[in-house]
Amino acid sequence: MKRSRIIAILVAGLFSGSVVKAQEVLTLQQAIKYALENKAEAKKSALELENAQYQIDEVRAGALPQVNGSGGLTYNPMLQKVALPGGIIGMPGETVMVAMGQKWQSQAALQVDQQLFNQSLFTGLKAAKTTKEFYQVNKALSDEQLIEKVANSYYEVYQTRLQIETIETNLNNTLKTRNVIKGLVDAGLGKKIDLDRITVALNNLEANKQIVSNALKLQENALKFAIGMPIDREVKLSKETFAVNEGSALIEPLDLNGRTEVQLFEKQIELLQLNKQAMRADYFPRLSFTGNLGYLGMGPVFPIFSANDGVKWSGFSGLGLNLSIPIFNGGATKSRISQANIQLKQAEVDLMDTKLGLQLGNENAKAQIKNSLLTIHTNRANVTLAKEVLENTENNYKNGLATLTELLDAETAYADAQNNLTTSLLNYKIAEVQLIKANGQLKSLINE
Repeated sequence: MKRSRIIAILVAGLFSGSVVKAQEVLTLQQAIKYALENKAEAKKSALELENAQYQIDEVRAGALPQVNGSGGLTYNPMLQKVALPGGIIGMPGETVMVAMGQKWQSQAALQVDQQLFNQSLFTGLKAAKTTKEFYQVNKALSDEQLIEKVANSYYEVYQTRLQIETIETNLNNTLKTRNVIKGLVDAGLGKKIDLDRITVALNNLEANKQIVSNALKLQENALKFAIGMPIDREVKLSKETFAVNEGSALIEPLDLNGRTEVQLFEKQIELLQLNKQAMRADYFPRLSFTGNLGYLGMGPVFPIFSANDGVKWSGFSGLGLNLSIPIFNGGATKSRISQANIQLKQAEVDLMDTKLGLQLGNENAKAQIKNSLLTIHTNRANVTLAKEVLENTENNYKNGLATLTELLDAETAYADAQNNLTTSLLNYKIAEVQLIKANGQLKSLINE
């Protein structure tokens, strides 16, 4: 029984090992591509773009011939009679009542309508094309917003993982120190209070590690949700995520025309201008062509599929032009044009404000990049120095030249220096994303 249990444990161990090996390494580029293919926002914007083509087809259909067929069947149980004066039918001076029509009447007709001149329709065709361009730009903006969101979430997860690595390093160092102190206490050469203090510090590190690990799990789930990945899927981030590009602060001048936000507002203004033209189209006359062709059947019996000689069929057709000339509608058209003018001016104000905000974001991102680079250099030097202090303090403590308090303080200072470096790296990467965004190059993150 024991042997079979051991074999089961070994098999389970091998199986769990294969699961760990199968854990997927997820780079930032892979996360972004996954989000653009699977996240709901990306799918919805793609569907909106597809729907824009259908809107164009709908408007274009108004400029094509409209063909409609119709048919009808009527049964008249009681025919209306008309009074005819005498002499026409019957004896002079005698009024005769004559039934008009037939008991059964059927009709089948085909009608064609074609717009010849309709300024509103012509403007609608232009607006439909511009609407598709609007949705194309809107999809690009949605993709950029998704890229920004995924990048920030990805970097936050990576920062927390680095914090856990720092805690584990500090935990290992503290554990080594505890083992040394315990050996001294067991040999009667150390103080019990020192062992208790180092044990408390060790327990605090374990508790802190558990807190940060829980936070990491929540952040990983948030990242998976941000890219549309199943929550139960195991992933691992790549190692070189926080690489620093010293030349990132040296970037070309801002080109607002390349920003998707500006292009979207420009398309919106173009649509509002077309809307204004559509309002003005109400001043223009409208001309259309109409034509019909049909057959009318009448008789005393059911006329369809009937070979009765009493059923008579006759054809009819007509061609015509319909002209509608607007003369006076109480100033309603003028009011609608004025409203369209106000909407156009509001959009232009929003565009100016958006450009100002983009300039602000660009300047803030450049300033943050420069400050983050300076902070990273300082923190890296501080980590090196704190590590040297910790190593010297450990040697001094072993030789009785430093107290336990000094050793614990050195360990805490080293951990703080590492966390400060991690935080400055995160701030740099977030500022880098904002700077890339300010220059309209967020999609370059996919190709890095």
